[in-house]
Amino acid sequence: MTKGSDLLVAAIENEGVDRIFGIPGEENLDVVESIRKSSIELVLTRHEQAAAFMAATYGRLTGKPGVCLTTLGPGALNLSTGAAYALLGAMPMVMITGQKGILSSRQARFQVVDVVASMKPLTKLARQIVSPQMIPTTVREAFRIAQEEKPGPVHLELPEDIAAEECQEVALIAPHQLELPTASDAALDRAADLIAAAKRPLLMFGAAASRPRSTSDIAQFVIRTRIPFFTTQMGKGTVPGGTELYMGTAALSERDYVHEAIEQADLIITIGHDTIEKPPFIMGKGGPKVVHVGYQPATVEQVYFPQSEVIGDIGPSLKALADRLEGKLPNAHALLHLRERILERIAARATEDRFTPQRLVHDIREVMPHDGILALDNGMYKIWFARNYRTRMANTLLLDNALATMGAGLPSAMVASMLYPERRVMAICGDGGFMMNSQELETAVRLKLNLVVLVIEDNAYGMIRWKQAVDEFPDFGMTFGNPDFVKYAESYGARGTRVEDISQFKQVLEEAFSGGGVHLVNVPVDYSENERVLVKELRERLPAILEA
Repeated sequence: MTKGSDLLVAAIENEGVDRIFGIPGEENLDVVESIRKSSIELVLTRHEQAAAFMAATYGRLTGKPGVCLTTLGPGALNLSTGAAYALLGAMPMVMITGQKGILSSRQARFQVVDVVASMKPLTKLARQIVSPQMIPTTVREAFRIAQEEKPGPVHLELPEDIAAEECQEVALIAPHQLELPTASDAALDRAADLIAAAKRPLLMFGAAASRPRSTSDIAQFVIRTRIPFFTTQMGKGTVPGGTELYMGTAALSERDYVHEAIEQADLIITIGHDTIEKPPFIMGKGGPKVVHVGYQPATVEQVYFPQSEVIGDIGPSLKALADRLEGKLPNAHALLHLRERILERIAARATEDRFTPQRLVHDIREVMPHDGILALDNGMYKIWFARNYRTRMANTLLLDNALATMGAGLPSAMVASMLYPERRVMAICGDGGFMMNSQELETAVRLKLNLVVLVIEDNAYGMIRWKQAVDEFPDFGMTFGNPDFVKYAESYGARGTRVEDISQFKQVLEEAFSGGGVHLVNVPVDYSENERVLVKELRERLPAILEA
């Protein structure tokens, strides 16, 4: 005989899960005991939201579903933001929550909410387990659905009496590889004809191009076609550096320097674009035609309506498309002459002796090796890193341009450090976003992670304050006070340093990395550049666009 919780944990082990993030509760103590007897590590966090962010990032980096565990009611509901983060960001994740018994009701409705119903809009599947015998098939289905295109979160609720119920052994189901179809010959031929006829073609890589399964084939496509490319925020790093074809990242929807190339293109081939991202460009009358290459058909939007689609496994589909195009694109480099000017303008004033966003990006790039990982929270600095930080490997700049939630930067960096302990990993947070999950410093210290946490301080919700100023509203309701971040880090057993002079910044980061452990680095920021560059300078570029 066995019991439901043992079956659940055995089924999760069968999926190759090596760790579960979360906070247990009274209603899943049987599951916790089953985990204790298993090979799975329980990573105890200080808030359920952080557990969800960590599980989602595990899925993002590995392609395999991350798993998180909470109790019923308040614990389960604290997963909601993480569920939406994984759903919009296409990160495979399985959430397991507890519930009061369903065969009896000794505590009546205490703490009971309909978590399954609340999770349905935020997941690919939400289901309550009502019998131990159904656990192996339910778990196998949950992991399959979480991982298949488009990846995302799945929720399973296990009531405490089903977890404790004794039952006969039930055979587990072995996972198997799912092969995705390749695009049809007809679709490939149509797309190849459009690309070959283009006078000024341009490639764009979006969020789905960062899937671990497809990045090598994508790089080969660029090398074989020699078409210049730009990326969305979440598509950064999909093609390694060194191709000399990178034109920039569309951190804004329009007007930025990379849009000089977009506006002159007569055809854009979007690879892995998902309209959950803030639009990297806006389609309209007289604009370029678009060929959509993706795992799934394009979502037709007011700003995105491709004229041709190549649907299937992106890697093999691109290989078949390159077979049709290699050596047949006389106009491949037509836009490349814009590259130097675009990149020079983006990198301008990056070495000024001020705590500008450009200088922070410049110095961080110099201390991070090609495989170093930055995990960004959400704030004004995210636009600057998207624009200015040059990536050389996929998934080395983890940012969220889908839900764009605050609070995910530190938990995401922690998972990256767990998975890649030999690589430099840095969390980059504004003071607002950092304080939303700053308690996870204790978790990072307890786990003995090697992690640098950069806290950029402006004592305000800076992005909204900037938008408030751009829209000519009075400065109101956006500022706050902060703790002494150095002492705050030290109170958790981490180290802390405040940088008072920008000339010391790189040295402080080097020492933080070389010292090991968790080290918080606190810097001020001069956000006057937001107005100077992202408003005034780009507005001055607009007349040139209209004249062209």
